[in-house]
Amino acid sequence: MASHLDLEEQEQLDQLKAFWNQYGNLVTWLLVILLGGYAAWNGWNLYQRDQGAKAGSMFDEIDRAAREGDTDRAIRIFADMKDRYPRATFTQQAGLLAARVAAEKSQLDTATASLAWVADHAGENEYRSIARLRLAGLFLDAKKYDEALKQLDAIEGSEFAALAADRRGDILLAEGKNADAQAAYLKAWNAVDPSIDYRRLVEARLNLLGVQPAATAASGAEAAK
Repeated sequence: MASHLDLEEQEQLDQLKAFWNQYGNLVTWLLVILLGGYAAWNGWNLYQRDQGAKAGSMFDEIDRAAREGDTDRAIRIFADMKDRYPRATFTQQAGLLAARVAAEKSQLDTATASLAWVADHAGENEYRSIARLRLAGLFLDAKKYDEALKQLDAIEGSEFAALAADRRGDILLAEGKNADAQAAYLKAWNAVDPSIDYRRLVEARLNLLGVQPAATAASGAEAAK
């Protein structure tokens, strides 16, 4: 035989009904939004993985074309990847690879366009910075010094400071601005860890300009005391 609810239980039940009558729709909609957001998040992750896998397959194709020296095919694949998977990391890598292949075949306009796309559209700063460094190199070769310096000015991140300063030194030296080039090379030399061989290359450039960076750094430290 069912027992009757006592007064306290009945009061709690009435309060629950009142709460649900007042806020039930809001709670339901919140749950729908949360569950919908969770489903969308899962769906987006699945979509991203699918896009990444397809872009990865196409990157294998462009890598094979690059190794075979088939520049036209490599450029076509990269163009297709830009249209289909513009946000995929593999597409950013493909842009750098396509640019390298084009530059090796002296297709400098094509190489420049590929690097410019990566510099403007890559999601990761690493790829944007690499693209800008290589663009600066192409502009330097073409004696477009202002354009080259603009690319270096746009590079972000301390991890690329030494490379950017070194390339800036190359550009300034080509312009005949030896004093400014020395300053840029010194900045690069100071930014590189002494244990890295690349520092010796920067030091060699400075030596050709009559600068001994170690002695310069020591005298600067002494003057600062």
